[in-house]
Amino acid sequence: MRFPCLAGLICLLLASLAYGQSVSPATVPAGEAPEAVVAPDDPVITVNDFCTEPAPPGNGCKTVITRAQFEELCEALEPGMSLSLRLNVANAYARNLRMAAAAEKRGLDKTPPFEEEIRYARMQLLSQDLSRELQAEANNISDADLADYYKKNEASYEEATLARIFVPRLKQAAAAHGDGEDGQTKADEEAMTTVAADLRARAVKGEDPDKLQVEAYTEAGIPHTRSNTKMEKVRRAALPPRHEAVMDLKPGEVSEVFSDPAGAHFIYKMISKHTLALDDAKPEIRTTISSQRYRDSMKSFQGNVVFSDAYFNPPGKPVPESERNRLGRKKKPPASADQGHE
Repeated sequence: MRFPCLAGLICLLLASLAYGQSVSPATVPAGEAPEAVVAPDDPVITVNDFCTEPAPPGNGCKTVITRAQFEELCEALEPGMSLSLRLNVANAYARNLRMAAAAEKRGLDKTPPFEEEIRYARMQLLSQDLSRELQAEANNISDADLADYYKKNEASYEEATLARIFVPRLKQAAAAHGDGEDGQTKADEEAMTTVAADLRARAVKGEDPDKLQVEAYTEAGIPHTRSNTKMEKVRRAALPPRHEAVMDLKPGEVSEVFSDPAGAHFIYKMISKHTLALDDAKPEIRTTISSQRYRDSMKSFQGNVVFSDAYFNPPGKPVPESERNRLGRKKKPPASADQGHE
């Protein structure tokens, strides 16, 4: 049996909806609140004409699930489950009650395949519950943890307003004909490099970056009559690694010309910057710490696995690269490789 959905038992419960019509939640007209109050012992699911044991004399055969019973199931499947999803679960649950009873009458619960399904389902559900517990532990973050992380990474919470001037590497005509002569291409590159240096010098003198950007496009043969170079709320991590030094500029200062391998030139001017206060950064820090703790706690359960090439990748039937990645396989190093390194 396959378990394509990683949400655990809830996926198994909902799987039967693929074979039946799902139920849409009842809607409440705008401005009206539902008046009914459902007590814990009130029935929320009634499966008529179905019972696992004979009904008392005079009573119809039916199975009743109370609110307390159903909510206990929902909380086990997914804490805080939405009302719309609960209705889907209820629909699947009622269907599965009947189907499970029919399967037992056929003896399907006594077969070796069913035992394997149960074994794997148990393993998967325990893994899911452990993952949930590890996530809860990772979310247990104190104010001292937040303050300590903020102090160590304060530079990461600087936000800047920048002006960025983009200078193309080639003139438009040369860029459109990549098969041009090398000499002409190099001459165009040198010309645009000179343009970038000139624009940077004029930016240092205080000329408007928007005006300089239009000139950069004009020199490259790109029609552009207006441009907005302003970038707001820029963080160090949002910049290309080679451009991060821009965050060290003082307001009014202009960066060097950054010439990227891709061929473009960039010039930045620092307009203003400030550092987020700890209280403003707390939600982001909490998420960062929680994610890192959870990843660290999961490391011991990952990797260090060997899959048989003879079975998973037999001769003549190579496994696609995407499938090898999904299985977590690693290529074996050459016999002469240093075994101390991966």
